[in-house]
Amino acid sequence: MLSVTFLGTSAARPTVERNVSGLALVREGETLMFECGEGTQRQMMRYGVSFALGDIFFTHFHADHFLGVIGLMRTLGLQGREEPMRLWGPRGAKKVLEAALTLGVERVPFGVEIKELRPGDVVERDGYGIHVFATEHGGGSVGYALREKERLGRFDPEKALAAGIPEGPLWGKLQRGETVGLADGRMVGPAGIVGPPRPGRTVVFTGDTRPCASVVDAAQGADLLIHEATFGDEEKDRAKETGHSTAREAAQVALAARTKKLVLNHVSARYSVSAEDLVTEAREVFRETVVARDGMEIEVPFAD
Repeated sequence: MLSVTFLGTSAARPTVERNVSGLALVREGETLMFECGEGTQRQMMRYGVSFALGDIFFTHFHADHFLGVIGLMRTLGLQGREEPMRLWGPRGAKKVLEAALTLGVERVPFGVEIKELRPGDVVERDGYGIHVFATEHGGGSVGYALREKERLGRFDPEKALAAGIPEGPLWGKLQRGETVGLADGRMVGPAGIVGPPRPGRTVVFTGDTRPCASVVDAAQGADLLIHEATFGDEEKDRAKETGHSTAREAAQVALAARTKKLVLNHVSARYSVSAEDLVTEAREVFRETVVARDGMEIEVPFAD
């Protein structure tokens, strides 16, 4: 299973309905966090997100995107955590995060590893990678794309039996692309029995950004694009001045990237919790659009 839970969907400051930035992605039981604005630990408890996570990724270091890491680390320490935590972010991550933890947490009783990332870097994991791309929000801001590796082709048991291959270990070897030997001396390969490799899923998270070519490139064919939409068209000049995007601009990125689904995130406090104006504006360009709200969970299925 691959799913995303929105912990905070407001821009700059919290509202009654929306906390500041935070998002949890769960893949096959592993939890990754992207951003950790103030109050994120409470949002995790409220929406059932596990504290058993090992990685937090930051897109940039404006306060509403990282200050919650202080309280989260303190809570994890008080809970008796022993496993190390990895914190990832763009240039300046070590300086900012080390200072935050030194000032805000009396003692962190577990290891904390802080790593700086640059556009083009890939954090490789079993079955997927976290790809780092440039965004336009000043200060070397970045976004992240989780891209699963290709899956094995679909195995056809009926064709295997018809070819005289008995059920058992040989089936597994065939699906892994190996040629197998049968008792009658024949050698049989996967062709005609195993389909072509199947694509994995891709989830892209922009953080704060202007619409830009690097985001379009990173989101090509993505199953889910989570793009900031701080403002509507009526504030497009302000969006440009502050390094943010309008809902329409986010939709234009999704259209250019041919993504399957767009979620508008990082919504200004001037809009209602439903942000209907933003959704309407975006859907004029890209129909498969919804606006994030705190507690929303989106499951990302395989294309097939």
